[in-house]
Amino acid sequence: MKQFNVPNIYRSSLIGAVKNHRRLEDKLKKDFSPTLLDFGPVQIFLARHFGFCYGVENAIEIAFTTIDENPGKRIYLLSEMIHNPLVNEHLRERGVRFLQDTYGNQLIPFDELSAGDVVIIPAFGTTLETEKLLNNKGIQTAKYNTTCPFVEKVWNRSEQIAQKGYSIVVHGKPRHEETRATFSHASYHTPTIVVNDMAETEELAKYMKGEKPAAQFYQEFSGRHSEGFDIEKDLRRIGVVNQTTQLATDTQAISDYLKQVMLQHYGLTEINIAERFADTRDTLCYATNDNQSAVAGLLETEADLAIVIGGYNSSNTSHLVELCKAKLPAYFIDSADKIISRNEILDCNWRTKEQKMVSDFLPVNQPVKILMTSGASCPDSVVEDVIRKLLGLFGAENRIEEMTSRFG
Repeated sequence: MKQFNVPNIYRSSLIGAVKNHRRLEDKLKKDFSPTLLDFGPVQIFLARHFGFCYGVENAIEIAFTTIDENPGKRIYLLSEMIHNPLVNEHLRERGVRFLQDTYGNQLIPFDELSAGDVVIIPAFGTTLETEKLLNNKGIQTAKYNTTCPFVEKVWNRSEQIAQKGYSIVVHGKPRHEETRATFSHASYHTPTIVVNDMAETEELAKYMKGEKPAAQFYQEFSGRHSEGFDIEKDLRRIGVVNQTTQLATDTQAISDYLKQVMLQHYGLTEINIAERFADTRDTLCYATNDNQSAVAGLLETEADLAIVIGGYNSSNTSHLVELCKAKLPAYFIDSADKIISRNEILDCNWRTKEQKMVSDFLPVNQPVKILMTSGASCPDSVVEDVIRKLLGLFGAENRIEEMTSRFG
């Protein structure tokens, strides 16, 4: 896989040594067991896969190269390039201004842009409407486009099955940048609808089977379907694609459910299911799959607690928290600063995004066993900072270099 030129401020000697060691001993990536970092009073079990993915490193390289190659020019990001506060703050410090927030709300009017400006498209991609607007102003969006190749793969697959007469069901968070972009690209080619979860999918299926009046659909799924969507005919042939950072198991469950609806409603078999249902399993993101599988392997280890590190508006990170919390006490933080002391941690609720101080999060008995992972947009340097902070609470920070050498 391509190696990217990512600033050293996001690298970590310790984490880099661990990852390289695991990569060499498990070249086929079949071992999802964690890596034990035994620091004496603290034992940290690192997930097999975590941190920057291909798409994130690609985006960071393009963004920082763009800044270096355009001195004196006004440089904008369409929205947050990735969902990590440290990286986005570094871009702001380099003079990059953000045109929109995470939800597409305008921060700087497009009217202020001119043809000489540089606009970087974030890793999530953007809508065809926004791309056209920028191009009409003479802004070269293709030159500074950091859209993740795996997001583009979803768009391409949507177009392919649209050409075969299928409509698209997008499993995603309706307000997320990537979902909005995927919806735009898919709906350009075919009728498209967004479902957030299985509950919404089950309601959609009731319209497909004629169990709910068609007129009610347009109110229940307002803002979630393409213009001119006809509930009575546009769901007769469908394919399911996803926002790549969703839980892969959730997307697969939704796809399997809708496939069963088609089998039963139309009296089909596995042999002729393609008449009504497209196979789109090849659109699931490798990094999302790897990170979630690694957490499943991580959770097989007995531990006192888990710490998940990443941006609070990061979808893929939130799902890692969700998986951990189902098994043991788990805390969601975006930096080492959120660990206040041995008694307090500022935890973020993965659903509501509210932050709350939690007391006595570390057990008294030693060694303290901690499971640890991070989201696909979290720098390894932040993970090391968290480890150093934890070790400092037990007077063991001086063991970092020894551990690095052990894996080096």
